[in-house]
Amino acid sequence: MKNIILILVLFLSIKAFSQNFEGTIKWAIKVEVTDPKQKAQLEQAQKQMNDPATQAQMKQMMEKMNDPQFKAMMDSNPQLKAQIEKMVQNGFPTDVSSMFPKELIVKVKNKNALTKIEGGILASEILYVGDKDKTYNLNREKKTYSVLTPPDKNDSKTDADVKITKTSETIKILNYTCTKYIAEVTSGTTKITQYLWATKEIKDFDMKALAKQHIAKNGQRMFYEEIDGVPLKMEMSLQGNIMTMEVKEIKRESLPAADFTVPADFKEIK
Repeated sequence: MKNIILILVLFLSIKAFSQNFEGTIKWAIKVEVTDPKQKAQLEQAQKQMNDPATQAQMKQMMEKMNDPQFKAMMDSNPQLKAQIEKMVQNGFPTDVSSMFPKELIVKVKNKNALTKIEGGILASEILYVGDKDKTYNLNREKKTYSVLTPPDKNDSKTDADVKITKTSETIKILNYTCTKYIAEVTSGTTKITQYLWATKEIKDFDMKALAKQHIAKNGQRMFYEEIDGVPLKMEMSLQGNIMTMEVKEIKRESLPAADFTVPADFKEIK
């Protein structure tokens, strides 16, 4: 799950996605589990989630959130605490598929970007402010924010080995003609194959700047300079999962500047 979500980071840096574009971009996300073993595990997990005894246990655990000892344990593991709090707020899922993200919404204005992952346990909201060159993780329910630290630009680790193949295949997405590319990424003993469909018909987006950015310290690039145009669809397979992202709306519209600022009443957390 963690590895398949890494590819979402490609779209969390939409700060480089635009030169003149202002508006909203929406992507549909689909995660399919194809590995028979993982499928069986998910089916078993689904049965357990639907079991009344399991639901009762989860309800008990949620009630423990007010217990001082339990709180202390959660404070020592902020990531687990955030996930459990989200389950408490949204209700423990009875459908395994509800744990996966469903949609990515990106709002862009003046090289600022507000990115939301909708659905699933990794739902989040990321704000990039262009004039400050800073990225924030926002929690509107708690009225808090944290500053996301970029990777070290002086990191000596080299890029992963990437082979890009342009094909002659084309498809139409939102009436844009897209050409299929195959990206084979090798990092150490791990090899990932990605399929991207990019269009050259959107003139006010600049994806080339993404070629200078990385999604991880292992040097894996967020975008590949050899791909000409804006990817409107991407598919990758990793560890028995297939994730597909496809743009479903590109709406040019005037957006309020307030959408791209950290609210004044938000408190910073480390």
